[in-house]
Amino acid sequence: RAEDLAIFDHVTRRLRLLTIHRPDRENYDEAVARIDEMERRLASDAAPASVTGPDGGRWEPNMTPGQFHAMVDAAREHIHAGDAFQVVVSQRFRKHLAASPFDVYRCLRAINPSPYMFFLALGGNRHVVGTSPEKLVQVEGKRVETRPLAGTRRRGATPEEDARLEKELLSDLKERAEHVMLVDLGRNDVGRVARPGTVNVDRLMEVERYSHVMHISSTVSGELKDGCTSIDALRAAFPAGTVSGAPKIRAMEIIADLEPDQRGVYAGSLGYVSFGGNLDMAITLRTIVVAGGDAYVQAGAGVVADSKPEREFEETLEKAGAMFKAIEMAEEL
Repeated sequence: RAEDLAIFDHVTRRLRLLTIHRPDRENYDEAVARIDEMERRLASDAAPASVTGPDGGRWEPNMTPGQFHAMVDAAREHIHAGDAFQVVVSQRFRKHLAASPFDVYRCLRAINPSPYMFFLALGGNRHVVGTSPEKLVQVEGKRVETRPLAGTRRRGATPEEDARLEKELLSDLKERAEHVMLVDLGRNDVGRVARPGTVNVDRLMEVERYSHVMHISSTVSGELKDGCTSIDALRAAFPAGTVSGAPKIRAMEIIADLEPDQRGVYAGSLGYVSFGGNLDMAITLRTIVVAGGDAYVQAGAGVVADSKPEREFEETLEKAGAMFKAIEMAEEL
């Protein structure tokens, strides 16, 4: 739990220092001292130096293209057998990191700005760096909202190619069917904690653009029913169907059988819960994990009955592209 906070308002350009303490004089004095120390450190000229070193080398996937294709085919066999409607499979890439994790974060947010951007220093030389495009669940007062992203194309090199790829994405029957299925899953998640009759699809099949890919997006909302809290909404939504599949539990069992490594941070969730009970949680996508001097990047693709292994493989590379580029840029600083 964070007890000392530096909150920067990007609109007003103001920084607020906040500390949490018990309501007695001794703890108040200690809290004031902590704020004074934060102010002193923020006013100093010191800045962490970037790590320099030899070339970081090539990315090493945790499976060959052939093994990924076989994993897609195995997921399709489960789907044809009636075990699931969709299974989201992923692959992981690793390389030595010849840059500081914070420089990686600076580069990633510069080339791939997203609704959720985060840098976590976890201790033991472990960091989590991300710019996630996707909301898992948000609760403000009684309003609960989820925003599934499903359906992907790379960005075009020109505005004309970008428009063509958007049209291609929105007219792809497979992508549309997959998206509608995940919107229905989102409606079910919200419906578990919402007052009957309040679940609504506010926006359906809009295209969101990011640095390397575009996605189809929809927004589902509802009104929390009496007796349910924001934590209940988080329990209902987690894990996201867009990174697991449908039905969720069976899809996760299939993923556990097919993927060679446990996912860890990838496809989890990160966000905040306020003292007032509001929360805003992202899915940990476009996220880099740094541990032991290595950087790990993971990306997935949703497999349905008529999926093509080659296309799903390409989709994982397209999604990982921004993270590859950010690390390349950071290592050149």
